[in-house]
Amino acid sequence: MSYGNEYAQESPFAIDAVREERAAFIRRTYTHLTGAIFCFAGLLYIFVNTPAIAEPLIGLWRVGNGLLVLGMFLGASWVANSWAMNGASLTKQYMGLVLYTVAEAVIFVPIIWVITGPMGKPEIIVDAALLTFVIFGGLTAFVMITGADFSFLRGFLAVAGFAAIGLIIIGAFFGGFQLGTWFSVAMIGLMAGYILYDTSNVMQHYRTDQHVSAALALFASIATMFWYVLRLFMSRD
Repeated sequence: MSYGNEYAQESPFAIDAVREERAAFIRRTYTHLTGAIFCFAGLLYIFVNTPAIAEPLIGLWRVGNGLLVLGMFLGASWVANSWAMNGASLTKQYMGLVLYTVAEAVIFVPIIWVITGPMGKPEIIVDAALLTFVIFGGLTAFVMITGADFSFLRGFLAVAGFAAIGLIIIGAFFGGFQLGTWFSVAMIGLMAGYILYDTSNVMQHYRTDQHVSAALALFASIATMFWYVLRLFMSRD
């Protein structure tokens, strides 16, 4: 479902909006992003510490059904993005953001359980979170200060993203095909590219009524980067 012409005229692209309206759009976007991050953290804490939720998810990974979990996550991600990006109402956008936040919390349960349980190194979570936000903050500041448009990265990011999913699927099918440290480093770099792309879109290519959609795009990149920073830190121990 797409916006009608009349609605689109009422909600200009951020780059075309007056300064006050553009600033309000950016504030709303990052406020919703912050809210999504806190909700993700809260849900993840509840899920990991609720045996009725954690044990089935951990069990799926233990019996080699990680591909099933990945498929469920990708399906939820597709639905969430469809609602958030194509919905004509804020309700649809919020539904997409909520669904994606819950899906991220679910898929993070096994890795957080391993870190806090068998590994006994909860400090990895703090270190990974700090590094993720330092990278995100630096990239965000760069885009906002320079005003650079990174929309030209779209094709490269799409191809690289599909290639990464393909490698993950191959790794899930063939246990001997291990995605090691360098894959995590490459994925962190890919997510850095997505953050540049998404942040420049927030500044230039989203309409001022799409703050929830913009927050979802940023949250997706941050969460994925956090996952691979965790994997990278785990590989050191």
